[in-house]
Amino acid sequence: MAIAMRERVAEMSVVWRKHANDLSLGIGIAQGYATIGAIGFEGRIDYGAIGTVTNLAARLCGEAKGGQILTNRKTLGEFEDLVQAAPIGELTLKGFAKPISVFLIEALKV
Repeated sequence: MAIAMRERVAEMSVVWRKHANDLSLGIGIAQGYATIGAIGFEGRIDYGAIGTVTNLAARLCGEAKGGQILTNRKTLGEFEDLVQAAPIGELTLKGFAKPISVFLIEALKV
């Protein structure tokens, strides 16, 4: 899905550039357990997910440049037979004690 999203945004960006707008998408993917449900207080309740996995995905997304799909080693292990991926090194991410090994998902394997 992330690869399809990247391709669609690349198509849309051509049109947006004609209107002097720069459109790009960076994606972070992480897998694990999260707490989901109604979060907030009376008068301001949202449905959301919280936990280490959501923080990791958000941090990877923040590091991703336009057109990049970033993931960590553990998550890549779940679908590495399906994609071409390249290591980009370890990143020190806010909220994580140790550096995270990060991989760039390049394409689906054919």
